[in-house]
This record gives sequence, C-alpha cells and structure tokens, in this order.
Amino acid sequence: MKDQLVRATAEGVRIFAATTTDLVADAARRHDCYPIAAAALGRTITGALLFAANLKNEEAVTIKIAGDGPLGRLVADAVPKGFARGFVDNPHVDLPSNAKGKLDVAGGVGRNGVVSVTRFTGLEHDVSGSCELVSGEIAEDLTNYLFVSEQTPSSVGLGVLVDTDLSVRAAGGFMVQPLPDVSDAVLDRLEQNLKSMRSVTEMIDGGLDARGIISTVFDGLDVNFLSETPLAFRCQCSRERVESTLISLNAKDRQSLIDDGHAEVVCQFCGEKYQFSGDELKRLFER
Repeated sequence: MKDQLVRATAEGVRIFAATTTDLVADAARRHDCYPIAAAALGRTITGALLFAANLKNEEAVTIKIAGDGPLGRLVADAVPKGFARGFVDNPHVDLPSNAKGKLDVAGGVGRNGVVSVTRFTGLEHDVSGSCELVSGEIAEDLTNYLFVSEQTPSSVGLGVLVDTDLSVRAAGGFMVQPLPDVSDAVLDRLEQNLKSMRSVTEMIDGGLDARGIISTVFDGLDVNFLSETPLAFRCQCSRERVESTLISLNAKDRQSLIDDGHAEVVCQFCGEKYQFSGDELKRLFER
C-alpha cells in the first residue's frame, strides 16, 4: 500500500485521509525512535500533512506540540505537494503501556502544554495560532485546536501501530469537516459512523487505503473523490544550506572549527549528517 493523501466531499462535508506507514517508518528510522516516540512523531507528521491538504501549492504548515512529558517537543512541517518532515526532542523514551494496553503516547507527550500551528502563506505575515493541550493524544489536541483557534468544527483521527519487532506496521489519519450547507441528517449519520468505525490503525492494518478510510467515514453518504497525492518524508536541508550556516559563524567559531580539523553538522529534522574536513572548511571560509 503506497502512502497517499486523498481529498473528497460528501453532501456538505469534506475530508482528507492519508496512509503514511512508509513515511512514518522513515522518520522513526532517521531519529532512532523508540515505539512511543515513533507513535507520537508519526501522528504529528500525519496531522501536519492533513492540515496542509487544503493549502495552496507554495504554502506550508508547521505543527509544534510542547507538553510536559518526557518526549519534549514534537515538530512537523508539511506542504500540499505531499512532503513532510519532523523531529522529537527525546526519541528514546520508554514508558509502560497505558490502561488500555497500548502505547502511552499521552504520557510521553504530557497533558499540560501547548499545540501551535503556523501556516506559511507567502504573504507579509504568516498565520499562527495556539491553544492548550487537552489530552496529549495529539488527534484530540488538533481537533480542539481547530475549534478553539480557527473556529472550524472538525474531527481528526490519527494512529501509528508499532509491531513487536519495533517496526512501524501501520500509520495514517483523517480530518473531516462539515461545510456551512451541511444538513442535520448528514451530521447525524457522520457522527454515527465515527462512533462505530474501527481505529485508524485497525483499518490500515486490515488493508484499507485512504479511499477505504473515506468510504468508511462516509458510509451511507454520496462520496465525491477529488484528488490523490503521493506522500514522502523529505527535508529541505542541503550541503549548500549548511555551508551558508557555517559561513555565518563569527571569526572565533570559524577558527575553532579549522583548528579541530573537522566539522559535522546534523540536520535536526532528518538526521542527515554533513561532514567537512579542515581543508574544506578553510576553502569555504576563504571563499
């Protein structure tokens, strides 16, 4: 099953659904995530992709979740073209299972903190908002953010299933939002569907793709599929950007790197390592 994001509408309701198993597995591998960190980071990255789904091509979104749990910050960037990246401050957090026998993501994130969202529109001022965490489960926190900060009633579902060998077995999510002209009957049907449906990871692990998730959420409604976008983990870092950062250092720090005879710069978002020898540093700073 390929990672993809599908957009659709049904009788006055719109939905974005995504399968992100490979993308989340890539992120977890890059950051050497333990299961709780993989689940939390995967949910955040998937959420960012869903938030970016209705942006214009050159726009972008960043979601930051900063709770009081041991994971620290969770940060994810996404663009409408289907590319996303992210990191977690402390990927090696290990906690006992929660009361339901599942990964204690809320315990890792913490229940006290802030979720903030910035939409980069390309205009003079970016659009930012924030609100307090309500559960630390991330999906509920993003649902609450949309209602409190953007006055947009929504239902967000997110999930990451980590297998016994610590690999990411299934990941994805959906975001459904009623439009102004939706009828009460459609809302009632939608509410029933959301209450009775399986979890996101159960649906994906059971073989449903993004279209299948949408068909489940919109069961009994007339669905209009609009578009599909392939998804991938992709970072904007490059050797040229790292060189620009090194050049911006003050003279003392530059000389310190030359004296060390080597420099290694690691991208916080993707874990890519950029190596520079002493001679390369000399040539770079001279240029």
